[in-house]
This record gives sequence, structure tokens and C-alpha cells, in this order.
Amino acid sequence: MKRIISFVSTFQMEMSEDDNNMEEYPTEIHDYLAAFEKSLGSVDEMLKTMMSVSRSELLQKLDPLEQAKLDLVSVYTLNSMFWVYLATQGINPKEHPVKQELERIRTYMNKVKEITDKKKASKLDKGAASRFVKNALWEPNAENEHTSKTPKGKKRQKD
Repeated sequence: MKRIISFVSTFQMEMSEDDNNMEEYPTEIHDYLAAFEKSLGSVDEMLKTMMSVSRSELLQKLDPLEQAKLDLVSVYTLNSMFWVYLATQGINPKEHPVKQELERIRTYMNKVKEITDKKKASKLDKGAASRFVKNALWEPNAENEHTSKTPKGKKRQKD
């Protein structure tokens, strides 16, 4: 994580130094660079916030599923930033092992999502379901036998 913070901080310093030399960049990409710099600032703030709390302290507050989510998000972020780093160095990240690592992490993220969705799904209360079905079913008795022979929609005439 400290390497990420260092990378982000270094990149931000280079960006701010390059603001003075904007003639070197085509004007079309100035907005993209500004948005990218803003995003890096957000990432930097988030990482500093995460680093301000010790990992063991943070994990104690979370249940195992939340711990898994935190670990997956952290490792996915780290690999995504490495992907960006490779791209900035002129290396095609699609041909680098980091691509397979990101796919592997996504697989685990999907598994955690399935577990979360199963937890959220409503559980069947068997007692309530049996009472509901029992009350919904028609039970014949002497009074109902006469009325059951009457076609629907027609009223039965009294004798």
C-alpha cells in the first residue's frame, strides 16, 4: 500500500509540474488529464484513510465476509493500479500476467457476491408456509358440498 501511495504522490507531483508546461500537451487532452489528476487525488485520500487504521484493528470490526470483500477490493485496486502503471510505461497490460490475476480476482469477487446474494434472499419459514397452504386449501364439509355443485357465476336458488 505504501508503494501505491508513493506512486500516486509522485504522479501527482509530476502532473502539477507539467501544468506549468501545458504547451507540450495537445489542448484536447487537458480536460482528461485534469480529471485523471482529480481521480488520483481521490485515490490518494482514500488510501491515506485506509492506512490510518491498522489492518488488524480494521479486520476485528468486520465479519469474515466483509473481511473477504475488503481483501478482494484491496488486491483488485493494487493490480488495477499496476495495470495503469504498465500502460504508462508503454507495456501492453493485456499481454502481461496481471490480466490473468485481475480475472482471477474477479472470479472470487463474483463468488463473494453470490454468497452475499444468498444471505439477502428471503428464507422460507416452513411453519408459516404450511399454515398459509392449509388455510388456502378448500376443505369439504356438509355445507360446502351443496355449494360446490353450483356453477361459478350463478347464484343458487333456495328451496
